[in-house]
Amino acid sequence: MADRSGAVTARLSLATLKTAGPQALQPAVDPRELQIGLVHLGIGAFHRAHQAVFTELAAAATGSTDWGIAASTQRSATVRDQLVPQDGLYSVLSRGAHEQSLRIIGSVREVIDGAREPQDVVARIADPDVRVVTLTVTEKGYRRDAGGGLDRADPLTAADLAGGDPRTAIGQLVRGLQQRGIRDAGPITLLACDNLVGNGQVLSRLVHEFVSQLPSGQRRDLESWMPTAVSFPSCMVDRIVPATTPADHADVLDRLGLEDQGAVVAEPFTQWVIEDDFAAARPAWERAGAVFTTDVGPWETAKLRLLNGTHSTLAYLGALRGHRTIAEAMGDPELATVARSLMREDVIPTLTPPDELDLEQYAAEILDRFLNPVLRHTTAQVAMDGSQKLPLRLLGPIRDRLAAGSVPHWATLAVAGWMTYVSAGRDRPELVLNDPLAAELTAATASATTPAAIVDALLAVRSIFGDDLPDHAAWRAELVTAVRSLT
Repeated sequence: MADRSGAVTARLSLATLKTAGPQALQPAVDPRELQIGLVHLGIGAFHRAHQAVFTELAAAATGSTDWGIAASTQRSATVRDQLVPQDGLYSVLSRGAHEQSLRIIGSVREVIDGAREPQDVVARIADPDVRVVTLTVTEKGYRRDAGGGLDRADPLTAADLAGGDPRTAIGQLVRGLQQRGIRDAGPITLLACDNLVGNGQVLSRLVHEFVSQLPSGQRRDLESWMPTAVSFPSCMVDRIVPATTPADHADVLDRLGLEDQGAVVAEPFTQWVIEDDFAAARPAWERAGAVFTTDVGPWETAKLRLLNGTHSTLAYLGALRGHRTIAEAMGDPELATVARSLMREDVIPTLTPPDELDLEQYAAEILDRFLNPVLRHTTAQVAMDGSQKLPLRLLGPIRDRLAAGSVPHWATLAVAGWMTYVSAGRDRPELVLNDPLAAELTAATASATTPAAIVDALLAVRSIFGDDLPDHAAWRAELVTAVRSLT
């Protein structure tokens, strides 16, 4: 690749690392000294900007060399192709409205193509030196059914249960645990880091349901070993990590003097709240700023409803108004009023925060983060997977407000934004419906030409709205009114 002057540049790697500018850009620890002690499933941009950074900073703070990361891709080999030629090295470009910084991260020491090399993933999970597995596989990567359990009808899950090379995250975990138990490789912690309520409990349920379907001998061995050898703590993660653009890559190239195909961009803010329930040793993440607690629930509920719910609201309403980024949507005075009102009137009344969290201050901080113009977090990116996100981010507070006897205006407007986004896509190609249920949603709204028809067609998707919300007459009426106002 050439820089902006046209000169051909070398690529970031261990061999070229020393040429990558001043010491401030160098990894906090020498990547050559790190031994793999942690496996991560689902190495995307978020993991590289979040858990991998915490892990490196914790190692630097303690002088430990035990926590190098072996990471696997899940569906696409893109990240592997980016990082393997770079010896796992990549940079994080932190961008705030008034500050920017760049740092090379060296904690990822191995990248595995999980789809093509599943047995390598299993072998790493079974490695006695590995004591923690973290996951960021997105909501749909857990392959749950409508009831939240293991979706045995999913083709890849069914193939994993039949004994094939495991392709799903749950299948790889269980096969790794089997080998671990056989080898007496010691206890291990499985730490889900996705935006799911009670993500530790979700992961535990899915793993145990998978185990329950194994042949009797295998099942009994695991069921007798796991209670004392495996833990499933919950955690809450937060950092906005938009997609890296060609302009971002060019910026990194200018700063490093090296090509970095794995570069990620993130806001300065980062947060990690972790349930302190580990079966074995772990990185000293608290030395990097993580918070350990006995109950993650209040933290994650506040984050899902205040940050993620408002994020989705701005994405759908912003896209409908032609805004390309979240910052543009937040800069729209009408949408800024919606965001503030949603938080104060419909979300905060449903929350019981931990003592350390001031909800009004947290909400104001979130809105300020959304205004960051340099992140360019697109409305289309945030709008993805709405069928999976709505129940967690918006329908929870709606149910709570309805139970309290109030029809929530602003949260209902947000759901109406999603419904309008889904139905308007047939006439507005820029409104891309990237969703696991895209075909079902498109078919449901194909002949819906009025606000009431759109609402009823989508409320009929019970995997999203359940059996209670479609039958709430006052809420449905508010929803029809809101869709009418948007169309």
